[in-house]
Amino acid sequence: MNYQQIIAELKENVLYITINRPQKLNALNKEVLSELADAIANAQTNTEVSVILLTGAGEKAFVAGADISEFQNYSLEEGRQLAHDGHSKVFNAIEQSSKPVIAAINGFALGGGLELAMACHIRIASDNAKLGLPEVTLGLIPGYGGTQRLAQLVGKGLAFEMIFTADMITAQKAEQVGLVNYVVPQEQLLQKAEELIAKIKQRAPLALASAVRAVNAGFNSQVNGYQIEIEEFGKCFDTADFKEGSSAFLEKRKAIFKGE
Repeated sequence: MNYQQIIAELKENVLYITINRPQKLNALNKEVLSELADAIANAQTNTEVSVILLTGAGEKAFVAGADISEFQNYSLEEGRQLAHDGHSKVFNAIEQSSKPVIAAINGFALGGGLELAMACHIRIASDNAKLGLPEVTLGLIPGYGGTQRLAQLVGKGLAFEMIFTADMITAQKAEQVGLVNYVVPQEQLLQKAEELIAKIKQRAPLALASAVRAVNAGFNSQVNGYQIEIEEFGKCFDTADFKEGSSAFLEKRKAIFKGE
């Protein structure tokens, strides 16, 4: 797929995905969502991709929301389909990605932008970032998983407050409440993300994928998270990576994992 709204670059086994609409503060529109869905899906089967880094172009915004002009006149059914497609093709796909996804939040992360960041496995924010879910000011609620993931990350009370008031919070507050993992000066944002990625790339890829499935299962009422953990733990014993990791530990050397 020839991308027009995002930039996808593979460097040293890291897929850098940049939402590239700085003139619109990287707002999500149909094209952006379609291209994100394609890039995330392709990364799952690309053996050269170990980690995905998601960010926005420019220094003002990660993603400052959705492109409201596209759905202003939607009917009930069209609105439902908009949310359904976003969930299944983009936001859930990111959350369930077998490759770790890191969000580098380089400014405003509002509405669908915060929902996009929350779908990622780890979030790092620049110190100028502002985060919020302002949908109720439009007569809407978050529709891309925001009501669920925000409560999971910060607790029910604060999630209600942020959604009810539509107030933005600072990056520093977001770190305090567990919404982001780290806050750094903007000029150090990618450096911090890449430091974290460097560690992750040294770990066993199949074990990372199992960890994603096990952790996510704990937030899925349809399954028993403990049972999923047992199953994923067992599967790891049947991998060459486990044999390599355990041998390296006993031989006091660095493990070299191949994702097998």
